[in-house]
Amino acid sequence: MPLKNKVVIVTGGGTGIGAACAKQLARHNAKVIVNFNSSRTRAQTIAEECIKLGGDAIAVEGNVSNDDQCRAIAEAAMTRWGRIDGLINNAGITKFAPAHDLEALDAKDFLDIYQTNVVGAYQMIRACEKALRLVDGSVVNISSIAGVKAIGSSTAYIASKAALNAMTVSLARALSPEIRVNAVCPGLVDTEWHSNRYSESDYKAFIDKYEASVPLKAAASADDIAETTLWLLSSGRLITGETILVDGGLHLGKPM
Repeated sequence: MPLKNKVVIVTGGGTGIGAACAKQLARHNAKVIVNFNSSRTRAQTIAEECIKLGGDAIAVEGNVSNDDQCRAIAEAAMTRWGRIDGLINNAGITKFAPAHDLEALDAKDFLDIYQTNVVGAYQMIRACEKALRLVDGSVVNISSIAGVKAIGSSTAYIASKAALNAMTVSLARALSPEIRVNAVCPGLVDTEWHSNRYSESDYKAFIDKYEASVPLKAAASADDIAETTLWLLSSGRLITGETILVDGGLHLGKPM
């Protein structure tokens, strides 16, 4: 579907990959719900940027782990524009914890991460389902290489993304033929998700180490992930239930 005048909800749209998706949608003259949970000022700034880029946008508060708030996010799109053509489930959380330290995570960590990363995506899809069916809509879940290769910030995060990938396949079957459901699985993405954890020099070393280890010798930018996400959202008419890896070839192993 051409994105001009289409209505797309982007959860976690105020920062990182979500913000990049919102702005790229605006460049295609789409109408965007920039959802946020805590980053109100940043989401409002992204919405304003979207308008300047040629789209229309509003920032809408809502925690996707809460079903009522998911329904309110969807209702905000319907009230403003009367339709929902696409959903990008980008909101996600983690807790950084080494896999070998089994005391670094407790049950609450698992449940909190699962509630946002998996249940939140499910609830948003459910909230948008009727509207998406009316227009043969599309859903893209922002997952992670963590869910494919069992690597990442913590075991709880890995488990949540593996569950999101499985749910993507299940819902692609269940919601066909009207709604396509796919997932994008980034490797390392150069955003504050990682950079906030390091000093400037340590972060550069972290990126350099990753880029030396992957065949394409590059980490992704938020825009790289947004480009793939928008392609899946708007194109690939016969693509559903897929997980697309955007990882510089990390899943292939170290270059020979």
